[in-house]
Amino acid sequence: MSVIQRAFYQRPALNVAHDLLGCRLVRYQSGQRLAGIIMETEAYQGEDDLGSHASAGKTPRTSVMYGPPGHAYVYFTYGMHWLLNAVTGDDGTPAAVLIRAVYPVEGQDLMAENRPYLANKPGWTNGPAKLTQALAVDGTFNTTNLCSQEGHLWIETGQPFAEEYIQRSGRIGLNAVPEPWRSIPWRFFVDRGALDG
Repeated sequence: MSVIQRAFYQRPALNVAHDLLGCRLVRYQSGQRLAGIIMETEAYQGEDDLGSHASAGKTPRTSVMYGPPGHAYVYFTYGMHWLLNAVTGDDGTPAAVLIRAVYPVEGQDLMAENRPYLANKPGWTNGPAKLTQALAVDGTFNTTNLCSQEGHLWIETGQPFAEEYIQRSGRIGLNAVPEPWRSIPWRFFVDRGALDG
């Protein structure tokens, strides 16, 4: 497997969100690789997307979304959770893909230390806040170059899932966002059973 390079991210968020499924999210912590297969993503595209943070325009918080693709956008939400996104599209156009779930495949013991109260239970990394806890990703990783291992956080190529296993739905948690943005099917997810397929 190789580190995914910038050209992969320099596309619309919708395309990247689909193609990240099956790739491997890697965090290097304490001399050890922690990794999970990406199983769920959401696309956020442009200032017109009322579900996106960029709908309010460029701010100190969202400035990374306007920068070069292939960088991490990590933000704090609900006063308690860090969420990890990959910036996509052209420089100057705000877009990102939220990584919502991974299937752990490397470094599970250290992940369990990072998230001990739900370690190794079903679904322990099947949410955006769950996976950042397991991988020890916080705000210090905001703007990290995901196309390099130097920042100790990157995404590698993986094994794409067959289209029959990929499903789409509206994005989660946008109940106050007006249509069509609330229900637009920009969430991509894979049934865990696909790993046995």
